[in-house]
Amino acid sequence: MSELNNGDLIRGIGNGNGNGNGHYTAENIQVLEGLEAVRKRPSMYIGDTSSRGLHHLVYEVVDNSIDEALAGYCSDIDVIIHKDNSITVSDNGRGIPVDWHEKEKRSALEVVMTVLHAGGKFDKGSYKVSGGLHGVGVSCVNALSSVLKVSVFRDGKYYEQEYNIGKPVYPVREVGASDKTGTTVYFKPDDSIFTMTVFDREILSSRLRELAYLNKGIRLSIRDEREEDENGEYISEIFYSEKGLRDFIEYLDGMREKLMPEPIYIEGEKNNIPVEISMQYNTSFSENIHSYVNNINTHEGGTHLAGFRRALTRTLKAYADKSGMLAKLKFDISGDDFREGLTAIISVKVQEPQFEGQTKTKLGNNEVGGAVDTLVAELLSYYLEENPKEARTIVNKVILAATARHAARKARELVQRKNVLSGSGLPGKLADCSERDPALCELYLVEGDSAGGTAKQGRDRKFQAILPLRGKILNVEKAMQHRIFESEEIKNMYTALGVSVGTDEDTKALNMAKLRYHKVVIMTDADVDGSHIATLILTFFFRYMKEMIENGYVYIATPPLYLIKKGNNERYCWNEEEREATVTELTGNGKESNIHIQRYKGLGEMNAEQLWQTTMNPAFRTLRQVTIDNGTEADRIFSMLMGDEVPPRREFIEKNAKYARIDV
Repeated sequence: MSELNNGDLIRGIGNGNGNGNGHYTAENIQVLEGLEAVRKRPSMYIGDTSSRGLHHLVYEVVDNSIDEALAGYCSDIDVIIHKDNSITVSDNGRGIPVDWHEKEKRSALEVVMTVLHAGGKFDKGSYKVSGGLHGVGVSCVNALSSVLKVSVFRDGKYYEQEYNIGKPVYPVREVGASDKTGTTVYFKPDDSIFTMTVFDREILSSRLRELAYLNKGIRLSIRDEREEDENGEYISEIFYSEKGLRDFIEYLDGMREKLMPEPIYIEGEKNNIPVEISMQYNTSFSENIHSYVNNINTHEGGTHLAGFRRALTRTLKAYADKSGMLAKLKFDISGDDFREGLTAIISVKVQEPQFEGQTKTKLGNNEVGGAVDTLVAELLSYYLEENPKEARTIVNKVILAATARHAARKARELVQRKNVLSGSGLPGKLADCSERDPALCELYLVEGDSAGGTAKQGRDRKFQAILPLRGKILNVEKAMQHRIFESEEIKNMYTALGVSVGTDEDTKALNMAKLRYHKVVIMTDADVDGSHIATLILTFFFRYMKEMIENGYVYIATPPLYLIKKGNNERYCWNEEEREATVTELTGNGKESNIHIQRYKGLGEMNAEQLWQTTMNPAFRTLRQVTIDNGTEADRIFSMLMGDEVPPRREFIEKNAKYARIDV
């Protein structure tokens, strides 16, 4: 997401020819006042105008309440989704100030609600730290809402003000007396701005749950007035954590077999930087480290993550050397080995965080890395000395990881030497495209040789390549690294994509310098087996090619479920609702007696022309881009779906499967 600059507030308009006669004068300069800039370019401020941006509005309002909680003035935050997809966020903090703002010549409340970058978080005396990634605040929410009403309870009184698309309907007014304190914000997103205005309760719940773990002792709740339970009560959830990150680790690692009875917990302050870390080793083969700065998930890492990794490697290696457990090992241990099977959460609070990276979620403050390094080294050393049994368990896990990595190196080198050994190095089953610009090329990962053959016939050979995959690929969630690189289907994906893996510092790092396709499309059957295969492939990408997802290169194809015919009239339908609506439209009565309905169980049931027409033609197809909105929740769900624990998986499927059935 781009940062705001003056060019977005004052910019030239027109077609480059000024006012049409070749002159470029002051008349051509448009000044966007107040919140007009937000409405003109909303994606600059909230990321996009679809689902992610829509939910970001709620996060911005909740972040204000969290700031009050971090300052010690708020303990309860409540979110309500109303029937019309409007939102109310309430807290019991101090309430936004309503007194006269001398410089702006209006109420401080109106300033906060209508001026970008205005608020208490810019005054170090008001908030020590504050959340919210880009600081656009509640005024941005106001600008992008058709209606917003704020109610403030403070100093024994109740105040309110309403706005239409960011403009006050009336001055801040005193409504009456009140014995409570806090702020309530009601808003309805503007449907002329957003391409979708239906909130997903699960997305909001996931964020509130995360905030509860990151801020122990604060109660957050959500109520959905669009849905009732079996007792006729609105669906609601409450999130509260007494142990904070220790509870968070237990939640994330609940589907994995733990190697120690309790998580390692580190909490302290160095150089005025509060640091909180919880970590736990398990029997898995993946590294799952999640880092936060002021409640922001820094999925690109940064100095705090680097400090943690340095201290972890140095401290564990020093203990292992001292204990003599590495004496018989015939090869070096790498930093990766100390992190295999580790789930960790790092949370720091920084007064003035400096973010960098592609999505502004990489911490750049050097002093934070040093603070984390020092604290982890100090407190982890104490833990290892005081818990010798757990310490030996960890070192044994590290030795096992190093041994497996040594075996995996040979398998990985085989994958990467394939280019030299076999000319082009491309898999024999790959039907490549003629285009050589990766930005224009697409690779379809297709389930089975039959569907692969149909896709090869139906594709546009200029820019679409086809790689058939035989059956269900290896479940990487339960496999050691050397087995992954020995898998034929996975080797084919690496070589077809042109990527390599492994550096001296990080043997799992993905090198995409020679990536051959910027669009990788997973295309499987629309049945239970097809969904399972798609999930296996997604698990592989999430664990071993996450950079592909983060760059927006991974998609899922959506083949139709039905072909409905009446005479010469043919219609494709992608779900049950479309099928019912189409039947009603074609028959007038919804009865299926005089029409033919074909249920596609597999891609192979379509001929090449049909597959192109419905699923591969860019002018008509629907591709679902795979994104990671919440890395910690994605980590938990993949480990639950592809791990060994059956009951949580069954519960998840029953809750989320819209059309559940058993194929016999």
